[in-house]
Amino acid sequence: MTDVSAHVLVVDDDPGIREVLIEYLSRHGYEAEGAASAAEMDRALQARRPDLIVLDVMMPGEDGLSVVRRLAGNGPPIVMLSAMGEDTDRIVGLELGADDYLPKPCNPRELLARIRAVLRRPREAEPGDEGPALGFAGWRLDLMRRSLTRPDGQEVVLSAGEFALLRAFAESAGRVLTRDQLLEKARGQDADVFDRAVDVSISRLRRKLDDGSGLELIQTLRGEGYRFDAKVTRR
Repeated sequence: MTDVSAHVLVVDDDPGIREVLIEYLSRHGYEAEGAASAAEMDRALQARRPDLIVLDVMMPGEDGLSVVRRLAGNGPPIVMLSAMGEDTDRIVGLELGADDYLPKPCNPRELLARIRAVLRRPREAEPGDEGPALGFAGWRLDLMRRSLTRPDGQEVVLSAGEFALLRAFAESAGRVLTRDQLLEKARGQDADVFDRAVDVSISRLRRKLDDGSGLELIQTLRGEGYRFDAKVTRR
């Protein structure tokens, strides 16, 4: 799916911001609609699932962080907006499962670039792929369904960003990847994402890849980057 023609749901209780973003995205080829609260968002999701959600943090009723916690791994990719611009606040949103995070007020052009980067992340196997899944250490990463299965057969929920990172690691197994290389592979070449986002996502991935065996699949090489330490096969 190309990013232009994608369906974007803008969730923000400020009607001025909501209308500006909807108008801007519409002018750039997106099908954009708005919701003023989490409750309105839920009704919109029941009617039609969007390709991406732009979500404000500070809203009356259920706030954006609660929404991310509820939807992470089960809903569309989420780009968060918040007047709380400190890195710690951004990290909380990313840790909960958001795919990207922008402080408010944001430049609509920058938001557009972030949306494009998120939508460019792999959604399914490309036509030239040798197989629909990658196997490693008993795990199975399904490239078509974008799902991860543990050695015991239990499925692990991944956010869009976690899937993109894990795929990048698995397809470069044994090689050292710098933060810049991971950002380019997982978030798009023109995405302006701070390096800390990689550390947060990798920390989440490590927890999800812990099957009790003591095997640490993602190795940190201080001053160099990260390495996926497993033999990977196509299935």
